[in-house]
Amino acid sequence: MTDLRINELRVDEADTEASNHSSEEENEDWIKPLIYQSQGAKEFAYCPYSKFRVGAALLAHDGTVFTGCNVENASYNLGLCAERTTIAKAVSEGYRRFKTIAIASDLEDQFISPCGGCRQFMREFGDQWSVYLSKPDGSYVEMTVGELLPVSFGPEDLKKKTMLTTQNGS
Repeated sequence: MTDLRINELRVDEADTEASNHSSEEENEDWIKPLIYQSQGAKEFAYCPYSKFRVGAALLAHDGTVFTGCNVENASYNLGLCAERTTIAKAVSEGYRRFKTIAIASDLEDQFISPCGGCRQFMREFGDQWSVYLSKPDGSYVEMTVGELLPVSFGPEDLKKKTMLTTQNGS
């Protein structure tokens, strides 16, 4: 069983690898604590305008956990969502491969879901990693980035050789 506490930002890689081939109950050994970390990150949200707190906890492939929260700005479009804050923290530390991200908010009647911009931001790092959408009571739904953003555009699309043609053939 993995012990993920707010002050311990690491998960044993063996625990997460073993969980790839285990039951849902065994997965909860590390998923529930990751969701707990996302709930803890939510407490630091800076959201004086929307009052909508969001936290995220990102698990890298080597077991390192990064947390982040939303940070609003008086110039609304300059605000940062929790998911992008968390991923940017990981990337700034040299990480590019992620296993999962857990997202938390104060919504009680529905699971928190990432905005379109965050879905595309997550997609930059693959479409097959897991996203856990949670509620304050700790319940969650698991989806992949690909399920959240189907028929998406990613880095591999920039490597494809395409030819631009117009209606008149030029």
